Amino acid sequence: MPPMTNAPMLCQQLALVTAAFFAGAAFYVSFAEQPARLLLDNRALLTQWRPSYQRGFIMQASLALASTLFGIAAFWMTRDWRWLIGTTLIFLNYPYTLLLILPVNKRLEATAPDRADANTRSQVERWGALHGGRSALGVAATIVDLWAMN
Repeated sequence: MPPMTNAPMLCQQLALVTAAFFAGAAFYVSFAEQPARLLLDNRALLTQWRPSYQRGFIMQASLALASTLFGIAAFWMTRDWRWLIGTTLIFLNYPYTLLLILPVNKRLEATAPDRADANTRSQVERWGALHGGRSALGVAATIVDLWAMN
């Protein structure tokens, strides 16, 4: 079997693509879905947020993990420190989410839709502002990965 001489390039491309997909998904949530959600009444807002968050979590966590792993592989094969920066930026979504967003998620998940009130709306607004940080990390990782491709 011939050696995989294209393996570094493939890992680089996959790190970039998965970071860009993550950034695009986060950007969509921040600039399209969240503002539309905020037009709903409190009960509908919470009812919409729950399945949206659950589906988005699966997708974005998977993309962040894939980008992290491909970025580590790209760094390992090339020893180009820029891949380590991009990988760190995309990976930072995990501690950012656990430390800042998860407490808000837990409060929202503990609220029954028929109990949604102005505080619920405030928590969804806070969640949206915090989610903007995930968008920023994804965009930053994508930019660094693009830089590392050159």
